[in-house]
Amino acid sequence: MKILICDDHQIVRDGIKQILLQLEGLPLIREAGSGDEAMSLMGIDSYDMVLLDISLPDKSGLDVLQTIKAKWPLTNVLMLSMHPQAQYAFRSLKLGASGYLTKDTASEELLLAAKKVSEGGKYISNSLAEDMAGHLDKSLSQQKHEMLSGREFDIMISLANGKSLQDIGKDLCISDKTVSTYRSRILDKMDLNKNVELTRYCIENAFI
Repeated sequence: MKILICDDHQIVRDGIKQILLQLEGLPLIREAGSGDEAMSLMGIDSYDMVLLDISLPDKSGLDVLQTIKAKWPLTNVLMLSMHPQAQYAFRSLKLGASGYLTKDTASEELLLAAKKVSEGGKYISNSLAEDMAGHLDKSLSQQKHEMLSGREFDIMISLANGKSLQDIGKDLCISDKTVSTYRSRILDKMDLNKNVELTRYCIENAFI
């Protein structure tokens, strides 16, 4: 079994690797610290599973997921995130992820999820299953936020949480001017005028 771990923190990759080495057959594990590095490794070799962090320094993990499913549609992807599930899980699954876990997940659950996803199955936690059941009665038509790219979605959540342009820029390693451009694009795509409207939208959709 071949597994690719994509996370920008070495200590996180080390921890995940030690857990995954408990899988039967002693998997071959490769590591990437950015989306571009992951794409380079995938262009060289194939993997049974990619464990992909949502927050990467060069691009959104959601955009990386979308690229993986476009170029290597048979690759199984398990998303890992520090964000609460309600914010990103549904979007990840709609983009083709086979599962979603938060980074505070117990090692036993990570092993269970990794085994199931690497074998072509799907994995969602019990709490996520309950959230999904609660959303079944929502309209199937495209919602405004679904028009956003992964990076735009990340910035929308940060803005809705009250973060300044400067703080968002520092988090994503981009200038506050670039963040401002993203903000204008997000408001335009979602037909909104102010951050307060963005916040209200995110609250109504349980993103924050």
